[in-house]
Amino acid sequence: MNRFPPAAMHIAGAWRTAERTFAVHNPADGTRLADLPVARPEDLDLALASAGEGFQVWRRTQPWERSRILRGIADRIRAQAERFALVMTLDQGKPLAQAEGEVLATADQFDWYADEARRVYGRTVEARDPGTRILVRREPVGPVAAFAAWNFPALLPARKIAPALAAGCSVVVMAPAEAPLSALLIAEFAEQAGLPAGVLNVVTGDGPEISRHLIGSDVIRKVSLTGSVPVGAELLRLAADGIKSVSMELGGHAPVLVFADADPVRAARLCARAKFRNAGQVCISPSRFLVHEQIAAAFTEAFAEETRGLRVGDGRDPATDVGPLTTARRLEAVHALVEDAVARGAEVLAGGAPCDLPGGHYYRPTVLGGVSDDMRVMAEEPFGPIAPIGTFSTFDEAIGRANATPYGLAGFVFTDDLTTAFRATEELETGMVGVNELAIATAEAPFGGVKQSGFGREGGSEGLDDYTVAKYVNLRLRSA
Repeated sequence: MNRFPPAAMHIAGAWRTAERTFAVHNPADGTRLADLPVARPEDLDLALASAGEGFQVWRRTQPWERSRILRGIADRIRAQAERFALVMTLDQGKPLAQAEGEVLATADQFDWYADEARRVYGRTVEARDPGTRILVRREPVGPVAAFAAWNFPALLPARKIAPALAAGCSVVVMAPAEAPLSALLIAEFAEQAGLPAGVLNVVTGDGPEISRHLIGSDVIRKVSLTGSVPVGAELLRLAADGIKSVSMELGGHAPVLVFADADPVRAARLCARAKFRNAGQVCISPSRFLVHEQIAAAFTEAFAEETRGLRVGDGRDPATDVGPLTTARRLEAVHALVEDAVARGAEVLAGGAPCDLPGGHYYRPTVLGGVSDDMRVMAEEPFGPIAPIGTFSTFDEAIGRANATPYGLAGFVFTDDLTTAFRATEELETGMVGVNELAIATAEAPFGGVKQSGFGREGGSEGLDDYTVAKYVNLRLRSA
């Protein structure tokens, strides 16, 4: 078996190449992994036509059959988890153990929605007179254009593909150019599981050109994006022209509030491990640490100590804790944030510079002390291995500073006091909150944000809602 999926797009149930290609490189050492096609307008038109035809087949496929196929995709992902994880590590850079975790979480998405496919419930409503029946049906919204970021190159597409297929929709996925191979593997497994041709299409190439073409088509009824706020704003503008349904999971800048009653050493060690997962390239990564002044010294010391013990290197090495950043742009952006913070008075307690490793985009896991809210790292999503630590003195100060950004994806709280936990979870302006827990993403719970972090939810029973529409039927019975 070839380790990589075919170096082609998956359209209308077949693998399709193009004369123009782009190179996919390993971010750990720069080696060339594959040359993938740049989709032409005629390729995109074929994908759209295929999705339109596939939708007519799939929407009429009985839910139990849809469930069986979704379960088959999950089974195939798990059966080839080792292969899938290695491809992901080579393509995106994260350590192999983290890649394996993402692969299994991807399978969980298809497993969960295999069950939800059989639970797309409507309802009956009691009418005002005995001769009327009122019904509400949940029907698939139609063909979906799905766009996902590169930081979780399998899980993010799966969060769109699985609920869309469960609802009865067809999908055209744009694989992220920075790490496209995982999305193509999902297409490979879906084909093996018996998904009808045209129901799932995966295209590769120029992101802006593909998004304009797909969203501008009358075939597409729904747009779903996981990406940055600027990209989200652009896709919203494109979708507005066609009055298309949209779901957006955008950027985050998650605050971590560590209250005085928390164990500072335990909290610090958990936070350090979570912060540098996937080299900090996680939309819900804990990224602003606000610690009560009474325990700040102990927390900061333990955090820096844990960070200094992390090993940076190629994700294929089992000893690696932190892999390379996926792109050179991220390396430059991360270092610029650190330089800005230092220039404004922050103290580097660990890291603070690129790693002296050949070939890859490596940055040392960095801890900054003495940060203030006027530093860029406290206002801009860092999306990299930087942990800025500040202090607070009162509950109201902590909440106010946590909410003082346009982002609202996730927030985290460390406390042993139930009152503090409830008050904080209720007052944080985020779509998700973890209390004494940082690993909060799971297939059975809704994932999404508020404010500029977007709208709509992925995961849980709520994740199906965005791929269905409510049809109201008013039926007058014939007079007896």
